Order: sequence, then C-alpha cells, then structure tokens
Amino acid sequence: MKEMIAKCRQMVEIIYNKYDASHDLDHIDRVMKNAEKILLTEPTADELVVRLAVLLHDIEDAKYESLHEATTVEMLKQIGASEDLSANVMSAIESVSFNGGHSKEITSIEGAIVRDADRLDAIGAIGIARAFAFGGARGRKLYDLEEEARRSMSASEYRSKETASVTHFHEKLLLLKDLMVTEEGIRLAKERHDFMVLFLNELKKEIE
Repeated sequence: MKEMIAKCRQMVEIIYNKYDASHDLDHIDRVMKNAEKILLTEPTADELVVRLAVLLHDIEDAKYESLHEATTVEMLKQIGASEDLSANVMSAIESVSFNGGHSKEITSIEGAIVRDADRLDAIGAIGIARAFAFGGARGRKLYDLEEEARRSMSASEYRSKETASVTHFHEKLLLLKDLMVTEEGIRLAKERHDFMVLFLNELKKEIE
C-alpha cells in the first residue's frame, strides 16, 4: 500500500504544483490529515481507497481543465491499481464535488470520509484563506455589497457566475457544516464554521 501511495503522490505533485494556492499540493496534504483523523473513527473503511481518492480528487477539477495532463483512471492504471480498486476510488472521488448543492449521492464510507475531509479544508481559517486565494487568482472582488447570494442554482449556474469571494461564503462555505456525513466530520466542522461566522461579522463591521 505504501509504495502505491508514494508513487501516486509523486505523480500528482507535478500537476497540483501548477494549480493556484487554493488547490495546490498543500491542500491535498491538509485533506489527507483530515481524512486520517476521520479514519480513526471509521474502522471499517478501506484506507487505501481513501488515501488514493484524496490524492486524486482534484486531478480533473473543471476549474483547472487546461492544466490536466492525464485522467484519474489513467493515473490509477499507471500505479498498478486493480479494476476493483480503481472503481472504488473513482466512486469515492465522484462523491466530493459540491456543484452548487447538487452533490452526487454517497455510496460508500470511503466517499463520505473523502468528502468530509475535503469540505473541512474549505471552512475555518484555512477555508477563509483559500476562498480569497482562489478569488484573487481569478481576479474576483473581495466583496460586493450589491450582490445577493443565490439560494437555488443549477450546477452549471454555480460554475458559470464569478461571484465576489464573500458571496461564495453564503452560497457554499457556510452551508457545509450541515452537510457533513461522518460523526468526526460533523464534530470538526462546528468550530471551523463558528470561526467563519466571527470573521464575516468582523469584516461586515469594518466594511460598514
């Protein structure tokens, strides 16, 4: 297992180093640490599936389509993953994306762990930093007092409109606490969520 994971990490490092700071290799490493915490409370989960899914979950992210060098399936083949292992990893990865609130149904505990681990890195202090890093990389405004957060949208609408960074908190980040699946994910999300609320309240006071 260790050899396969090490080979996979070496391969993905080349790709993630081309992404901006919101989705770089540091993000992957933080998600891995979150997953490791949750794995301790989910003894029935397949650790190899979880670790490979974490390493590969952003390889084909639509936000970085021009930087793709290989498909996730191709990379799994290159590290020697069996068809069953590849299928389980792909299933876990498909559970991760938010898509404007249109996430795919979770079909395994591994998918639940990877989703929660990734979403934990989207909230709290690091979530705040990542939101503004991504917004800065895309030339988005810090905030727009005239912009209303959308309460209902399709996946394509969510992807197509470039909202201000603070609006993104209301359209996604503040919703994630209540979308956690694992008990440990739920526990870890609460403190991070509360910190974001404090930050946004302080930001509002400073702006006004």
